[in-house]
Amino acid sequence: MRTNYDVIVIGAGHAGCEAAHAAARLGSVTLLITLDMNKIAQMSCNPAIGGIAKGQIVREIDAMGGMMGIVTDRTAIQFRMLNRSKGPAMWSPRAQSDRMKYSALWRETLENTDGLYIWQDDVVRLIIEDGRVRGVVTAQGARFEASSVVLTAGTFLNGLMHVGEVKTRGGRVAEPASTGLTEQLRELGFVTDRMKTGTPVRIDGRTVDWSKTVEQEGDCDFHKFSYLPSVRRELRQRPCHILYTNEETHAELREGLPRSPLFNGQIQSIGPRYCPSIETKIVTFADKSEHQLFLEPEGESTQEYYLNGFSSSLPLDVQLRALATIPAFRDVHIYRPGYAIEYDFFDPTQLRHSLETKLVGGLFFAGQVNGTTGYEEAAGQGLIAGINAHRSARGLDPVELQRDQAYIGVLIDDLVTKGVDEPYRMFTSRAEYRILLRQDDADARLTPIGYAIGLATQERMDLLESKMRQREAILDFARNYSVKADAVNPWLESRGESPLRQGVRLYDLLLRPNITIDSLAEAVPEFKQFLAETIETDRYDEIIESAQIAIKYQGYIDRERGIADKLRRLEEVRLRADIDYSAIHSLSTEARQKLDKIRPQTIGQASRIPGVSPADVNILLLLMGR
Repeated sequence: MRTNYDVIVIGAGHAGCEAAHAAARLGSVTLLITLDMNKIAQMSCNPAIGGIAKGQIVREIDAMGGMMGIVTDRTAIQFRMLNRSKGPAMWSPRAQSDRMKYSALWRETLENTDGLYIWQDDVVRLIIEDGRVRGVVTAQGARFEASSVVLTAGTFLNGLMHVGEVKTRGGRVAEPASTGLTEQLRELGFVTDRMKTGTPVRIDGRTVDWSKTVEQEGDCDFHKFSYLPSVRRELRQRPCHILYTNEETHAELREGLPRSPLFNGQIQSIGPRYCPSIETKIVTFADKSEHQLFLEPEGESTQEYYLNGFSSSLPLDVQLRALATIPAFRDVHIYRPGYAIEYDFFDPTQLRHSLETKLVGGLFFAGQVNGTTGYEEAAGQGLIAGINAHRSARGLDPVELQRDQAYIGVLIDDLVTKGVDEPYRMFTSRAEYRILLRQDDADARLTPIGYAIGLATQERMDLLESKMRQREAILDFARNYSVKADAVNPWLESRGESPLRQGVRLYDLLLRPNITIDSLAEAVPEFKQFLAETIETDRYDEIIESAQIAIKYQGYIDRERGIADKLRRLEEVRLRADIDYSAIHSLSTEARQKLDKIRPQTIGQASRIPGVSPADVNILLLLMGR
């Protein structure tokens, strides 16, 4: 049996799967070590991928050649494009997946990836020599050597679960915790702390009164996660259901608060502010008489439902009494209660933008060990860590995405520049270039990068180039073809639009908010014929949407690109690694402390560190002779 590898990945969650797959696809002989091969890519919390800003990350993963989008589409039981009432910068895809089939498809994918091997075991120690990682040692006494190691242990590092007064060691329900690595890394100088997350009760759908819920169907249009036309939703689609808590529910929960680990001091670690437990909600929002809940199916045919919005670590009896006060749950049976879990994470400011640690060469961190929460955030980090672990093993420069290139770039820059004081979750508001980072154009932004490094296939690159040619053809036709006023005025007036006084180009008509390419094509036969002859039938909707966004939002896109390009200049001014910030007394005291801790690579990164003022940035520019 082989014991020497290029890359070893510890943990087979969403980060580990992307990391191992990317490293192997790029040509590194890779070993993926997991505690349980039957729990690969397990959906520990809700059975869904995507959502606000998270969906953009999944499309970016797919555009670069990752697998999350493909696996999600093929195992999806519902798909929705969120925020359609807002501009395209806010559109976010989200899918419900069959949890078991999602995991099974990921395992099938990994087992059939050339150069990728799997070992079921617990890593208890890293082999580190001369400041660089050399391999790992497992609980079974196996020793594996590698040039690069990616740690993606998720919630397993000294994991501790809470259901009321009951505490159980583990990384997930019915799965053991992992010990040893935190202690070793702490001895090497790594700063570590504890975080908390939680998950809701699982409901038996046979005991739900569905008449007391509101059905929520998915979308039936062309949208999906993967840019590959061959990838489709294959499973039976299922609805979610909406319901609400009430005052009686809140009264039961309030009565149980003294027994809540979150409120009686049993849990001391940091929890997610943006995904609070139900007991936190009734305390924080004490004036609200109800909270919205979602019943989400866990699979294509299962009766198991995830109760989104009801995360809790309250005792079992309190959870059951509170559920019984909701009309749809009068006779409810549950599969298991909600629980909270505490686990170790490492201060992400100890990382470079490549996700390699500053203290140990060749060692990369990805996922919840960096203080993030969410499958998508983990997978995005895993992809970059896997790429860079491969490149590190080959002596190549790392791939680092910028803030104006990808939400993944925003995520990683936030982590390594600002650190975390709570579990980090991605939002559109975290990205200053939202119009540039839309879900529809992730392929245009990132497929060339993925292709250049060898991860995105020739097929992906050909599809992108074909799409861009067809989109530009539409734009050129619209810019150059004019229509006379008397030819389109009856149509405009029938739609409540202001009539024309003279002929205009199609492009000018398409700038009107309520006029779409398809609707205008019905009024202008020549335009309709051009589209029919030019656009691929199986990608028609995708290409039309892309062209429409380019026309209607070009002014906003150009303006934001101009701002990004100006600020990008600060990213090109690199800071020396050996600067003694403590000796630069013209900097503020806080700036000296923060700069010494973070050790930013560029002026741009320094400008984003909390506590570093514009005046401090100017001093740094003067120091660099700018």
